[in-house]
Amino acid sequence: MKILSVTQIREADKYTIDNEPISSIDLMERAASQCFQWIMKHHFRGQNYYIFCGMGNNGGDGLAIGRMLLREGIDVHVFIIKTSGHGSDDFRINYERMKELKEGLIQEITAETELPEIPPEVVIIDAIFGTGLSRPLSGLGLAAIKYLNTYPNIKISIDVPSGLFVDESMLVKGGDALKADYTLSFNPPKLCFMIAENDRWVGRWMRLDIGLHQKYIDEAETPYHYTELDEIKPFYRKRRRFEHKGSFGHTLLIAGSRQKAGAALLAAKGCLAAGVGLLTVHTVPSVIQALNSSLPEAMASLSEHSEEISDLPSSLTPFTAIAAGPGLGTESGAAIMLRLLIQECKVPLLLDADALNILSENKTWLAFLPTGSILTPHPKEFERLAGPAANDFERLEMARDFAFRFQVYLVLKGGVTAVINPQRKVFFNSTGNPGLATGGSGDVLTGIIAGLLAQGYHPENAARLGVWLHGAAADLAIEKESLETLLPSQLPEYMASAWKMLAGTN
Repeated sequence: MKILSVTQIREADKYTIDNEPISSIDLMERAASQCFQWIMKHHFRGQNYYIFCGMGNNGGDGLAIGRMLLREGIDVHVFIIKTSGHGSDDFRINYERMKELKEGLIQEITAETELPEIPPEVVIIDAIFGTGLSRPLSGLGLAAIKYLNTYPNIKISIDVPSGLFVDESMLVKGGDALKADYTLSFNPPKLCFMIAENDRWVGRWMRLDIGLHQKYIDEAETPYHYTELDEIKPFYRKRRRFEHKGSFGHTLLIAGSRQKAGAALLAAKGCLAAGVGLLTVHTVPSVIQALNSSLPEAMASLSEHSEEISDLPSSLTPFTAIAAGPGLGTESGAAIMLRLLIQECKVPLLLDADALNILSENKTWLAFLPTGSILTPHPKEFERLAGPAANDFERLEMARDFAFRFQVYLVLKGGVTAVINPQRKVFFNSTGNPGLATGGSGDVLTGIIAGLLAQGYHPENAARLGVWLHGAAADLAIEKESLETLLPSQLPEYMASAWKMLAGTN
């Protein structure tokens, strides 16, 4: 699914109005109806609402939602934040409709001292500015946002939390925004929701389809995409009756050291759960002992060094994909091994964890990475590779440039993991949760992607599918586990259900 800029979203609105055709006020009604239906379905029916509206179309949305709530017999109070003399045309139409429904319902706020005291049982709906913001909030608008942020009440923002910039960093633009618990956003998704620094304002965002014209969206150009199940399903390769283990590839996993046996085991479990036909783990003796006792499906290749891996297997020919890094260590022997691997590797290659840390100390090696290699850094590992960023938007641009410069695929891990291809396109993942914020989760992901690579999945598809499966397994796990107790070693147990979602059998 495409992620469009604010300018493109406005153009999509206009194209829909002109070509559906539909009037702008009826399109607003459709958007408000989607918000109203979501509110009715999500446990807010018995509560009262204070709706704070600006004087643009976002305020018009808020007025329409208030009217719908009122017709359901729900107690609604509407407050107009008077930041200008005249509202938009559609705002004025919904203002009059609300007045006709019930007199005395609307209070106009012209000064900070007129902002109401808000009872604890009230749900706050923010429809003040939406995507219409072009500069940081000031004056009464800023005062209203700061005032509302002092209340612990549930807050629901319509389309975008007021004050938040959609396509630019708040750390650069400045200002403040409403801290929403829920953001009810109209299709298509917005870039600001994918960015970690905005989490404190966005809360949980919900995507509502208001029926923007598909032709415009299909033809719109954007480097940003949001990966959902429907886009992943075509990647899935159905297994045939007469296929055998040799049909599903052979992964070489170079991982583990005496102090970090667990990383190798987790990556190996992830690889097997991805459906690879054969797995060989090249590692040190202590890890092989643990591997033989806990994961008999994996084969072992013994490194000559007893403490850390310092060599490669005698031949790389049997393998259809290679992954290196989890628990590897960064001593000189591991660095020598990695340099040799980069030189000798003729199959899809994935580098993670300590392999990336070694690269960050030897940046000239980046130019020699096989084209189409996959690197899976978390933000700090990426910083060591590419340098510091002033904000998360800048980091994303640096990642796009990095992928293009070195012709690699980046899996930039985080709350919303991004897969970035060598053409600078970004695919944000839709699955996963904070239960993955535990050491070892990334090792499982490395194994999953490596297992898919070995089966012949294109590197881009392997990365996107692997990230989706990894996150989906975590989402399935928290139906039974808690975010706090979810362990990386449990993720492979839920891969079966994630695969069934892809196959359409769950």
